[in-house]
Amino acid sequence: MNSFLFSLILTVHVIVGLAVIGLVLMQHGKGADMGAAFGSGSSGSLFGASGSANFLSRTTAVLATVFFLTSLGLSYVASNKPVAPASVMEGVAPAASPAVQEVPASGQSAPDSREQAIPK
Repeated sequence: MNSFLFSLILTVHVIVGLAVIGLVLMQHGKGADMGAAFGSGSSGSLFGASGSANFLSRTTAVLATVFFLTSLGLSYVASNKPVAPASVMEGVAPAASPAVQEVPASGQSAPDSREQAIPK
């Protein structure tokens, strides 16, 4: 699942990145109006108001936001990889040990079933 999610986000990230590049190259730059500012046109176009945003600039802003979100998503998915156990036996519960007979504290040996069978 984690690998599929990473591949999906990476694919969207690359497609959106290429779309942002294409839209930025298609737009009319502000530097193209610089010549008009120095002598032949209005002097307010160099650093002044550029008017309302058109379709290309709004689409570029939306795609840039998606690009940043996919960047954050990729970093999150890449940093949260599941940790594999070092051994197959890590998840296994320990087996119950057989009951151990207690030795009396008085120094006498514990009665054995064989000792009871021997006549005295």
